[in-house]
Amino acid sequence: MELWSLKNKKALITGGTKGIGLAIVEEFLALGAEIHVAARNENDFQKILEKNPGDRSRLFFTACDLSKAEGRLKLTDNIKSHWQKLDILVNNVGTNIRKKAIEYSAEEFDKIFRTNLISAFELSMSLHDYLKASGDGCIVNISSVAGLGHMKTGLVYGMTKAAMNQMTANLAVEWAGDNIRVNAIAPWYIQTPLAEQVLKNKDYLQEILARTPMKRVGKPSEVAALAAFLAMPASSYITGQCIAVDGGFIANRF
Repeated sequence: MELWSLKNKKALITGGTKGIGLAIVEEFLALGAEIHVAARNENDFQKILEKNPGDRSRLFFTACDLSKAEGRLKLTDNIKSHWQKLDILVNNVGTNIRKKAIEYSAEEFDKIFRTNLISAFELSMSLHDYLKASGDGCIVNISSVAGLGHMKTGLVYGMTKAAMNQMTANLAVEWAGDNIRVNAIAPWYIQTPLAEQVLKNKDYLQEILARTPMKRVGKPSEVAALAAFLAMPASSYITGQCIAVDGGFIANRF
């Protein structure tokens, strides 16, 4: 059963107070991990503590904006002062601005890239030695099907996720000798606060469902379950992969 456990594993989860990130925190807690959550709002983290009073000794928090260099530095400094190693890094934090390509401002472009891609890259680089010290380090990047093909809006978001997929493959090969596995998860529409802005449009929701063979939107727990598996010893020979959690969307060619 040790293959299917995260007991005593030390995990950093970014954007871990809402949506997919929160679901991953809850899944990892249930499987025995010790978790450091990074997010901007400490009040949201307090809600996690209130919901899981018996797990307070395994939950830690850094309030930071990972789109900014000082936020990333604050987080990595806290990790290094608290732990001697890091077993799991989940690069989940992300944002999106839905517009036609020609409508993006330079500031919006920069914000999306800094939040979605630069944060994941710099945290991975800064924490490489700590993941290597684990002897069984693991990175799980939360990507998107938007990085695998055309989406109706959100070009810049899709660009960051495509780059994340490439980063995943390259690091998996480069860091295999350090016993660090690197994988990505590419969700389709999941019932999260980030997706609510479009899911509340009934016509658009019906269009989404028409393109999804399973005819429903995904649940955050369904992404979290895969994140947990990719972090477990049970997946020890899996690296460099981007796995879609999409109800069959990518496979649907007709």
